[in-house]
Amino acid sequence: MRVQEAISVVDLERLAKRRLPRILFECIQSGVEDESGVARNSAGFHQHQLLPRHLVDVKERDQSTTIFGRTYASPFGISPTGIAELFRRGADLMLAQAAAGANVPSIMSGSSMTAPETISKVVPNNPWYQLYAARDPSISDDFVRRARDCGFQTLVLTVDNPVFPKLERDKRNGFSVPFRLTLPIMLDALRRPGWTFEYLRNGGMPMMHTWAPYAPAGATAAEVSAFRRTQNPSVQTWRDLDRFRRLWPGNLVVKGLARPSDAVRAANAGVDGIIVSNHGGKTLDRAPATADALVGIAAAVGDKIVVMLDSGVRRGSDIVVGLCLGAKFVFVGRATLYGVAAGGMAGARRALDILREELDMTLAMIGCPNVAELGPDFLFNHQRREDNRFGGTQ
Repeated sequence: MRVQEAISVVDLERLAKRRLPRILFECIQSGVEDESGVARNSAGFHQHQLLPRHLVDVKERDQSTTIFGRTYASPFGISPTGIAELFRRGADLMLAQAAAGANVPSIMSGSSMTAPETISKVVPNNPWYQLYAARDPSISDDFVRRARDCGFQTLVLTVDNPVFPKLERDKRNGFSVPFRLTLPIMLDALRRPGWTFEYLRNGGMPMMHTWAPYAPAGATAAEVSAFRRTQNPSVQTWRDLDRFRRLWPGNLVVKGLARPSDAVRAANAGVDGIIVSNHGGKTLDRAPATADALVGIAAAVGDKIVVMLDSGVRRGSDIVVGLCLGAKFVFVGRATLYGVAAGGMAGARRALDILREELDMTLAMIGCPNVAELGPDFLFNHQRREDNRFGGTQ
């Protein structure tokens, strides 16, 4: 099966599994510790049933959405996915270009191999920039300057990863960054000649150009990657958020909050948006599903700031559920990463097309011609609670 023939994100996942060495495929797929957080994210969407309206004119459906003064074709975009170049050379640009072509945003990862200066030249005015703050504040401040000078309009400060998480499956597999082709890994990689040829032809470990300016002069790709791990993860506080708010003139989004009280405090600190996220289950294994955490946060901040969501999204119907629960926008990470790993630009585009098609079909099926109309009344369990509150239905 080719990526153009994939009919679901699961199909793209299977195609990525065929192309990638096991150690890299499982790096995408896995979570931390028992990986219960990954399962919980999916279950958070699956627990909600959609309650359709019928006899509604849905011949025309509109999923365009406006946030931060810009109208996008769909209410979803691409989450930051670090070290994507290990899975497919050129993946950072491919993801950014696929998103721009679909008129949806992408968030450039702070662990991107491609420099923001390159991304902004090839795909101007569309990507957002993720800030993975460094232990050295001067490096963090320079990241902010570079993003500003490159013309990025939105800065996404990720705050849910203060220390190295316990990536047990990666440790058992021998995965590390810098990535090293040990003999067992090489023997497995030889069963995936397409990836192996591309990796070796391009000189092995790709250079992390985003971080290269801060490493010692003449550092190799492995040395730059090792330097980055001395600077990140890092502990950030509310004082750091205040500093970034002063430094950044554009839209400031905080990614990774789970407590309503933290969301309110962030809104009061002047942020423009929040992405409710648990890093796709790759930080705290006992964190709540983002679909569950979203409800309290959306209720707490109302329309003061833009509330968004990521982690666990695999279907267009998941996006619908997220919007019904209070998100204004939804981001996907693994879905497009599987796509680009499996088929490059075509795979990334196919992932976006699949989600858009599923979203469009779901809108028709539930009798909602415009995503702006989505809300909790389309959720069966919410409607059941309302019926019980008022003594049942007539």
